[in-house]
Amino acid sequence: MKNRNMIPVTEFRQFSEQQPAFRVLKPWWDVFTDYLSVAMLMIGVFGCTLQVMQDKIICLPKRVQPAQNHSSLSNVSQAVASTTPLPPPKPSPANPITVEMKGLKTDLDLQQYSFINQMCYERALHCSKIEHFISILGKCFDSPWTTRALSEVSGEDSEEKDNRKNNMNRSNTIQSGPEGSLVNSQSLKSIPEKFVVDKSTAGALDKKEGEQAKALFEKVKKFRLHVEEGDILYAMYVRQTVLKVIKFLIIIAYNSALVSKVQFTVDCNVDIQDMTGYKNFSCNHTMAHLFSKLSFCYLCFVSIYGLTCLYTLYWLFYRSLREYSFEYVRQETGIDDIPDVKNDFAFMLHMIDQYDPLYSKRFAVFLSEVSENKLKQLNLNNEWTPDKLRQKLQTNAHNRLELPLIMLSGLPDTVFEITELQSLKLEIIKNVMIPATIAQLDNLQELSLHQCSVKIHSAALSFLKENLKVLSVKFDDMRELPPWMYGLRNLEELYLVGSLSHDISRNVTLESLRDLKSLKILSIKSNVSKIPQAVVDVSSHLQKMCIHNDGTKLVMLNNLKKMTNLTELELVHCDLERIPHAVFSLLSLQELDLKENNLKSIEEIVSFQHLRKLTVLKLWHNSITYIPEHIKKLTSLERLSFSHNKIEVLPSHLFLCNKIRYLDLSYNDIRFIPPEIGVLQSLQYFSITCNKVESLPDELYFCKKLKTLKIGKNSLSVLSPKIGNLLFLSYLDVKGNHFEILPPELGDCRALKRAGLVVEDALFETLPSDVREQMKTE
Repeated sequence: MKNRNMIPVTEFRQFSEQQPAFRVLKPWWDVFTDYLSVAMLMIGVFGCTLQVMQDKIICLPKRVQPAQNHSSLSNVSQAVASTTPLPPPKPSPANPITVEMKGLKTDLDLQQYSFINQMCYERALHCSKIEHFISILGKCFDSPWTTRALSEVSGEDSEEKDNRKNNMNRSNTIQSGPEGSLVNSQSLKSIPEKFVVDKSTAGALDKKEGEQAKALFEKVKKFRLHVEEGDILYAMYVRQTVLKVIKFLIIIAYNSALVSKVQFTVDCNVDIQDMTGYKNFSCNHTMAHLFSKLSFCYLCFVSIYGLTCLYTLYWLFYRSLREYSFEYVRQETGIDDIPDVKNDFAFMLHMIDQYDPLYSKRFAVFLSEVSENKLKQLNLNNEWTPDKLRQKLQTNAHNRLELPLIMLSGLPDTVFEITELQSLKLEIIKNVMIPATIAQLDNLQELSLHQCSVKIHSAALSFLKENLKVLSVKFDDMRELPPWMYGLRNLEELYLVGSLSHDISRNVTLESLRDLKSLKILSIKSNVSKIPQAVVDVSSHLQKMCIHNDGTKLVMLNNLKKMTNLTELELVHCDLERIPHAVFSLLSLQELDLKENNLKSIEEIVSFQHLRKLTVLKLWHNSITYIPEHIKKLTSLERLSFSHNKIEVLPSHLFLCNKIRYLDLSYNDIRFIPPEIGVLQSLQYFSITCNKVESLPDELYFCKKLKTLKIGKNSLSVLSPKIGNLLFLSYLDVKGNHFEILPPELGDCRALKRAGLVVEDALFETLPSDVREQMKTE
């Protein structure tokens, strides 16, 4: 095979054939000179090997032949592999040579070949692990982030350092025993590293350097994952060392046996008696003394080499080189989460310790999640400046100035520079750390944590205990509930949203809320089967409770009787078939919402007459088919909602509740509105949207305070001119009926504008032009 990389091997073969030292035993000095020559040739071989390594690896596609054509292909292979090629034909004018290109034709370009070479180099050659490790190690050593991280450690309080040193000394005392267990378990000795770094300089890590350090963290993670899988480098090194020891023993035995053969006087028997008259001679070897001294020197050097190999072998088997502990680094730097490593990764770190242990210490910074989080925090602060955060400020439902942050890698420290902030909303942010600097937000009253795992500084917790009024937590698991929320003594509103499995929900055990002395509003959106005992602990001062149960049946509601001060109660989607009797004991109740349950009959409504303060009753989104006459006894009602039910007939007794200001009967099957509706002189909102009403009684227009009238999606054909009596009407929905014309008297409703009139455009055009212009005028 003609290959430029194999030329030195060919020369070595020719040399060995020419030299008798490779065929017969010769004196050691001749062998020594031959070794020198061979070494020179091996240097050439090594140089070519380095050239190959420099080029990494060169790959070409390989044809894989089907099994059924094995016999025919073997003939072809034999023909191709023939070592006696036919002589090429001689060119002539009559017989021009046609060059026929043979081989495997591919459609790969240069970039694809480069990619193949790189992948094969990483996967097929084990030496790439070492080269990759050295490359990453150098970058970690020179990274500005390493200096910053360690300089922050060096700037800790002296008291913390003294405590750490004392702990380290106690650890050393415990681990140092007669068997020297400390040497086996610890891999890196404590090496003081002094930093003369200005704090401002250490903190001035620009965006580019931060991104480079971030990429370096990812490289270290991938490299560790790849190298820790096996121990092939360690095994190869052990075998290589054992081979060196064997070679050392052979050389010592061989040369020790031959060194005594070097003599100054040598007897010689030569059959030249016919010419000289003598046959036996005694000869003097003039170089024997010199070679004798050189042989002893050679043996000394080989012995030193052998002792080094023996020590290496002892080091390999005495030390646990497939495990590497950063215990000393953790104790000295205070970075407690630096993990121990194993297999080839550990072996390479042990090897680098023999060169300079400082490399491993600085490399450990990039194995720490704490260090990585600090870097992420720095990059986050650079990305989210205070001006950029102020652009995201908005007013929330509680009329507070809110900053929503969604799916960030952490909580920027720059948030705490926005002192006007009143509400902070964090969504889908993992490993949030609330620092003590939150105390700068003097106006902060509301905090929302949606699918966030949060830790908090003790000083920050003290601030929240005094200032936080509203806390909203959305969780996927009960363990995501922050344990510190139970100590927020000034908290007034608590909103808990989370989905639990049915088995867990039957045994929901919130910690006691009794320390929340100021809690007035509690909302739980989950799938609990009973009211948690923790809620009962605050029943004496709880004023509003909301349970949204996502269809899970809520049973055992007797605990409601203990909430004597409850004024608002919402039991939404709790699969209730009847109105709970415990509700009738809540004498302070003012609002009751039973939305999205399975109510069909509400005969128990008569018991509401004992609730003198009840003003709002919402029985919407159920399956109620009729309204009992007992409704007339609820004379204190001001808001009543029966929307999204199956009611067909409205009883006239309903309108004896003459204090009603809000009446919603939309999305039912009502066909007729009783004229008694005119009794509701306080009525301001009336909706019968999406029913089957064919006409409206004139008595409806006696409700002079009516502001909102929704009669859309019915079967109405005429709108009475008396609608002009509703002087305060500002919203009218008539869309989806059979009207052909609108009465001009709509112009008397001075508060009604075009934006408040929901009607088809063509029907709007039937109004007089002056009325249309009046409505279009703001």
